[in-house]
Amino acid sequence: MVALVLAEEEGESFQGDGLFEIMEEKICYEMGVVVPKRIMDQIGEGYGCDCVELLVDEFNKIGLIVDTITGLHDDFLKLAAPVDILGKAAAELQLKKRTQIGVDLQFEWDESEAFIRQSDGSLFSWCERFRCYNHLIYGIVNKSESAIVLKSNCRDIEWEPGEPLLWKLETEAIVKEVFPIHDETMRKQLLKRWALNWWDLTNQPIDEIYDYYGAKIATYFAFLGMYTKWLIFPAAFGLLLQLVNLGSMQLWVLPVFFVCIVSWAVFFFQFWKRKNSTLLARCQICYSVGAESAYKYMDTEWSWFHSSVGLVKKLGADRSKEKEKFQREEWFVRMMRLRNDAIVILSIICLQLPFELAYAHLYESIGSDIIKFGLTAVYLFSIRYFTQIGGKVSVKLIKDEKNENSEYRANSLVYKVFGLYFMQSYIGILYHAILHRNIMTLRQVIIQRLIISEVLENLMENSLPFIKYSYRKYRAVRNKKKREKGPASRKPYFNSRVEKEFFKPIYSASIGDELEDGLFDEFLELALQFGMIMMFACAFPPAFAFAAVNNLTEIRADALKLLAMYRRPVPRLAATIGAWLNIFQFLIVVSICTNCILLVCLYDRDGNWNISPGLAAILIMEHVLLLIKFGFSRIVPEEPDWVKANRMKNATEAQNMCSKQLLRNMSGGRGMLVTDKTEI
Repeated sequence: MVALVLAEEEGESFQGDGLFEIMEEKICYEMGVVVPKRIMDQIGEGYGCDCVELLVDEFNKIGLIVDTITGLHDDFLKLAAPVDILGKAAAELQLKKRTQIGVDLQFEWDESEAFIRQSDGSLFSWCERFRCYNHLIYGIVNKSESAIVLKSNCRDIEWEPGEPLLWKLETEAIVKEVFPIHDETMRKQLLKRWALNWWDLTNQPIDEIYDYYGAKIATYFAFLGMYTKWLIFPAAFGLLLQLVNLGSMQLWVLPVFFVCIVSWAVFFFQFWKRKNSTLLARCQICYSVGAESAYKYMDTEWSWFHSSVGLVKKLGADRSKEKEKFQREEWFVRMMRLRNDAIVILSIICLQLPFELAYAHLYESIGSDIIKFGLTAVYLFSIRYFTQIGGKVSVKLIKDEKNENSEYRANSLVYKVFGLYFMQSYIGILYHAILHRNIMTLRQVIIQRLIISEVLENLMENSLPFIKYSYRKYRAVRNKKKREKGPASRKPYFNSRVEKEFFKPIYSASIGDELEDGLFDEFLELALQFGMIMMFACAFPPAFAFAAVNNLTEIRADALKLLAMYRRPVPRLAATIGAWLNIFQFLIVVSICTNCILLVCLYDRDGNWNISPGLAAILIMEHVLLLIKFGFSRIVPEEPDWVKANRMKNATEAQNMCSKQLLRNMSGGRGMLVTDKTEI
């Protein structure tokens, strides 16, 4: 399906004028605005200011390059911005960028040469450019003292003084959507060097991905590539145990295998933390979890701290009230989170747990393997949408929580939704492992879950975007035919890339795109896969090989999806995997418990388990593995020394500069301070 979209785009790109296509690629259009077609016969002389014409004029006034494209049903405005326009917008936004000396300072366009450029030579990253575009296009306001009457196909709209123009047009449903569009030159380069490059199995152009998509998507693919590369060792070990008949030694080799697997998992995540910190340093990102929430409760702005006079006056004022406000807000937030967590846990116990146990019991009572396979497929397909409902309920619950920033809200959502998926993915298998105690049935269930879940997930990921895209195209062509009457009307077709991109679906999460994008589902798939192969590693060691092969194809499939099936995603600033790292760590601890049970439950020739080693063996094995888990995590430091040294140097130099500036301000305001003290 991805190949059909690629072939369609390449075929339709030559329907227009060749010279126009070359000129179009030289200008990097990065934003698209969807506006309605203008009905010319309804707009006569003296009719007033047309909304679209006024919008184009305002875009031109602020320095944007505008290209108007006529589509089948709507018109499209493609926007590009020269670097000086983006630089002035960045200065107004007070963006902080890395300088040549390694210190993050507020950007100034007149001093642009002092700031480090991106790996592709551009001054701003895609995330920074996107913020600048939004600041420019949504910053157009009515500066006159009276309202301006706008016209749109015989509709009168009053543009009030001080009101943003684009927001007003979106509210009136005149501007249907504002979305980022693909840069065809960079998209084709990424297709060649990344998505269609099957020779480098796990190596990916992370710098180019970061330049084009932003930090969050680049971090995901860096994690996926490293995870897939590290899977080679457990995959080879698991295949060796499956293919080589060790006889009575099999029971002794399995404990060694799982000890190696736990050590592998611990070292992998420690080395991932090192790589993540290296990526942050290489991408010039200063990432702080609570940076935007430090002054959440203050009624002052950041500029207040630049005034030494105001600082001295307000020190010690209303400290008791401020302390009470902090404490009240703190406990209120904690109680809201506790209430929401309780709702999710009770819903799992009362609604989902009986459903999971009923499926597991029904699976054991069925004798036909074909019917079992079909039951598993129906179960996974239905539970997918059942869990999505729980995810949407979690989104509504999080709206009541007063989290510090969007990252904390997203992490809270991840924990709640993964709790639902954790139950639906593993409770049935644990039921088979603990109650039925049949190793052959357990292996069969694991194989079916891995195959069906991965196939179903890949089928849904690749088919749904194509179906949505094809359906929207079909509706547009059908509506165009209905409007054009007469037998001589030619067949409508798409003559612009921006219109085809508009019909493509948004890269959003299955639970909604308010807090998370499509990477939520990608990380969820990896987490569920990791839990499956780790929690039941001793029952089916070749599962690691299956996961490695699946991830090799997942890298290219996800790349093709992003480049061909979806619109260009809105960039997000998060440059770590966030809450998913804690989830992976949690799965390692759970896998130690589950595999200890599997290891001490020795089975006879009939496949029935015999719990003869006793509880002592469980406790000994569990304590040893937990010691490995928490002991080995201290061996590998989470941050390379050179990254730590650069970060400390950056913080020290920034502190020295701020201290000197503060002393200058205090020295300049000494006279006022003395006057105020005398009056007191």
